[in-house]
Amino acid sequence: MLKLGAEERDALEYLCGEYKKHNKIDAEDWSKYDVKRGLRNSNGTGVLVGLTSICDVVGYEMENGERRACDGKLIYRGIDVKDIIEGGLRDGRYLFEEVSWLLLFGRLPDAMGLEQMKNLMSRFRELPEGFAEDMIMKAPSRNIMNKMARSVLALYSYDELAEDQSFENTMLQALMLISCLPTIMVYAYQVKRRTYDKKSMYIHHSKRELSTAQNILRTNRSNKRFEDAEARLLDLCLVLHADHGGGNNSAFTTRVLTSSATDTYSAIAAAIGSLKGPRHGGANIKVMEMLEDIKAHIKDWRDDEEIRAYLEKILAGEAGDGKGLIYGMGHPVYTKSDPRELILKESARSLALEHGLEADYNLLCAVERLAPEVLKEQRGVQFVCANVDLFSGLVFKTMEIPLDLYTPMFAVSRIAGWCAHLVEERLTGGRIIRPAYKYVGAQQRGYIPLEER
Repeated sequence: MLKLGAEERDALEYLCGEYKKHNKIDAEDWSKYDVKRGLRNSNGTGVLVGLTSICDVVGYEMENGERRACDGKLIYRGIDVKDIIEGGLRDGRYLFEEVSWLLLFGRLPDAMGLEQMKNLMSRFRELPEGFAEDMIMKAPSRNIMNKMARSVLALYSYDELAEDQSFENTMLQALMLISCLPTIMVYAYQVKRRTYDKKSMYIHHSKRELSTAQNILRTNRSNKRFEDAEARLLDLCLVLHADHGGGNNSAFTTRVLTSSATDTYSAIAAAIGSLKGPRHGGANIKVMEMLEDIKAHIKDWRDDEEIRAYLEKILAGEAGDGKGLIYGMGHPVYTKSDPRELILKESARSLALEHGLEADYNLLCAVERLAPEVLKEQRGVQFVCANVDLFSGLVFKTMEIPLDLYTPMFAVSRIAGWCAHLVEERLTGGRIIRPAYKYVGAQQRGYIPLEER
């Protein structure tokens, strides 16, 4: 923040006071005008604003206009993500590139098509000449997500056809961004380490024959070494985070900007900004912060009653970050279970044992078990299940991925879905997205000359 003198601080305090004095929306007006806050209906379902053939998120069943809880499903282009993962494990393949193809083109690739896409992606991983030095190293950022968004916008200047919105050029831009965003992330983190953490910076080039997950681990480590099991686990995380339907905040952001006919880089940069928020992709960091806070304030990590009492304090805003949220719990769509969380939870268990983090794992399991009861008692919430963020941070921790990269890792995965939604919106949307807001401010009044105020 800018450093202010006493006179400037007084001026700012006055201006903020003026805003608070003259700007207010009465709480009852939301229901009076039947406003769909957060684009949610009164029964908890989302307001229908578009059509997509990319991804289906199944979290409840409707019965007589009410939601009924059911096991969650995540479906990419008609295929359950669990089946995709099981198929990849059976064949011993890295899957993120294959899933990116599926989301973009609508079907699973054959061997030749997959190889062609991998070849393009391996070429596009390298950033334009001088880009790293000019756009990343000369303007480091404490927050990697902000640096990624700025870098994506900067790529516009390196694209002679940046404003060309033909299908072929849009697809080319999508493939390029999916490929190079991991490189931007790693470079941004390494520069941040040198500038703000006063640690050594390592810049390694990617290897064309390696997968996205393998290259992320290799280029971000000083010795470039990684275990195959680590890379396959990271690949699993990338697959699970690749898309989550058109209604999630960052995908909807992509669609809103695309509907205005802006360029590809602006739309994707905005999506990164959306995902950064702690109510969206930034929640995995908040889970780990919450975990450390619980560990610091609870004597017996195995005592359910002590954990429950502390969760009640968190909800009351008397503990944690004071915002009254139990991070990693609850989802706008899933009611009974989040399929991504179930898969990551199973992976996290064996890894936690292996890395001496069993106590952390068990404490998160306790939060998952007890939080729905506390939320139901304290706030009357009926449908609460753990979401993907509850265990994703712990999984990253076992791979020694730094906290700074938890949300950026989400972004390098989700960009596959963003690009798929961008292409679909550009080809099929046809109208600018423009919802309505009800004006509830002062009624018509006359202008008063300055000397009479």
